[in-house]
Amino acid sequence: MASLLGLSSFVSPSLGVAVPSPRGHHLFGVSKKWRAPISCAQKRWERAYTSVMIVPTGVGASIGGFAGDALPVARAFASVVDNLISHPNVLNAAMLFWPMPNVLYVEGFALDMFAQGLWALRPVHQNKVGLVLDAGMEEDLRVRHLQVADATRASLGLPVVEYIVTDTPLQVEKWIEPESGQSTGRIRQPGSLLRAVEKLVNSSGIDAVAVVGRFPDDDAEEFVDYRQGKGIDILAGVEAVISHLVVEKFCLPCAHAPALLPLPLDSSLCPKSAAEEIGFTFLPCVLAGLSKAPQYLVTTAGSVGTDCLVASDVDSLVLPIDACGGIGALAFANSDKKKVTCFCSSDDCYILEVMFLEDHCWFAHRPLIIAVKENETVLDDTPDKIGIDALVVSNYWEALGVIAAHKAGIDPLSMRKDATKRIRQFSSSMLISNRYKHKHVHTTGGLQPRDNTRGGP
Repeated sequence: MASLLGLSSFVSPSLGVAVPSPRGHHLFGVSKKWRAPISCAQKRWERAYTSVMIVPTGVGASIGGFAGDALPVARAFASVVDNLISHPNVLNAAMLFWPMPNVLYVEGFALDMFAQGLWALRPVHQNKVGLVLDAGMEEDLRVRHLQVADATRASLGLPVVEYIVTDTPLQVEKWIEPESGQSTGRIRQPGSLLRAVEKLVNSSGIDAVAVVGRFPDDDAEEFVDYRQGKGIDILAGVEAVISHLVVEKFCLPCAHAPALLPLPLDSSLCPKSAAEEIGFTFLPCVLAGLSKAPQYLVTTAGSVGTDCLVASDVDSLVLPIDACGGIGALAFANSDKKKVTCFCSSDDCYILEVMFLEDHCWFAHRPLIIAVKENETVLDDTPDKIGIDALVVSNYWEALGVIAAHKAGIDPLSMRKDATKRIRQFSSSMLISNRYKHKHVHTTGGLQPRDNTRGGP
C-alpha cells in the first residue's frame, strides 16, 4: 500500500512497527531511517521496554531522600525492564555505586528536557570525564578528592582525564525554603564554575564533568534528623542547582559531590544515611555514573541516530505519590497533547496512534504513570490535585509487579480480584481513553477504581 501511495516506511516509536510516511520528510525531527529500540532475545523481535524512575532531590522522600536508599528499587526495576532511565539522586550512594548496563544515568535538568522531547539520549561505551574542584576547598580535602579520582582510574579503569581548580571560590550557600520545606541554595560565583568547565571542554575534549563544591561546615545539629533517617537532605537542593547550571549551558552530563569535613561519629546512625559516613568524599559514585552516562542531543538540531532514545520510547514512569508536579512528570503526563513536527497534511499521514486536530498531526502516545503511596515527600502534588492520569500503588513491590505485567502486554487490572469490568461502548466525545485513569491498587482491598468525573487534562 505504501508503494502505491508513494510513501516511504516509518517505524512508530510507540509501537515499533513500520507504517507509511511521506517520502523524504522527517517526523519529530527524526530521520525516516530511525528505528525504535528492539530486542531479539530468544529469537523474538519486539520493541525494548523503557521505564523512567524519578525521586526528586531535596524533598525529603521517604525512599530516595537519603544516601542512595532508592538504589535497591532501581536495581529491581532494572532486572525487569530493558532500559531504565534515572538520575543521580536515585543512583548515587556516596562511596557506593552499583553498575547496571541497562540503566541510563541522566542529570535532572537533562531528564526534564528529554521528557519534553527537546533532547534525546545517546548511550555510550565510555565518557572522558573531567573534574572541577572548588578553589574554596582546603588542601587536605583537595588531595582526598584527587586520590579518589586516581583510585577510580587505577582500580576501575575509569577515564577521568584531567582536573581544574576554579579561579575563585564558588561560595556555596544552602537553605530550606520555609514555605515548601524543600532544600535549595545557590553559588555566589557561578561564572567561576562555568569558566572552569569551559576550559576543560575546550582543552581536554571531555564528554562529562564532575563538580566538587566546598559546602559550609555548619553545626552538626543541622544534620541530626537526616542522619537518623528523617527530615530533609539539606545539601541536595543546591547540588541540583549546580549540576543544572552546567548541563543547561554545555548540554553535557554533569553531577555534583559536596566537599565537607567529616561529622562526629554517631553510633546510632540510620542505615539509610550510612553510605555518606564510610569515606572522606562523596565522589566515587559520581565518577562511576558519569563514566557511562548517555550523551544529550538536541532533537531540533537535526536527525537523531538509530542508537538514541527519545521521549516517545518511554513506556512507564514511576515516582512518589505527591511528587507528580515536576516538569518531567507533567511532560510525560501530557505527552499525548504535544504537536508533532510532521510535514504532511492529515490526508497523507498514516502514522498509527495519531489524532487529527485541525490540520496538524498529534502524537497520542503516553506512558503508564505509576505513583507510589509509600514514598511520601514534603510536596503535595498528587495525581488528583495535578489532574493527571496515574495508577496509584501502595509501594514499590506493587509498582514492580505492574511494570512486569505492562511489559508482558498484560493489563495490570486483570490480575486483581473483580477488577475487569464489562467492555465499554465507544464514545465519540472522547478522542483518547486512558485505561488506567486514577486507578488505585491496595495491598489488601484489591484494585478499586476511583469515581473521577473531573478527568485529567
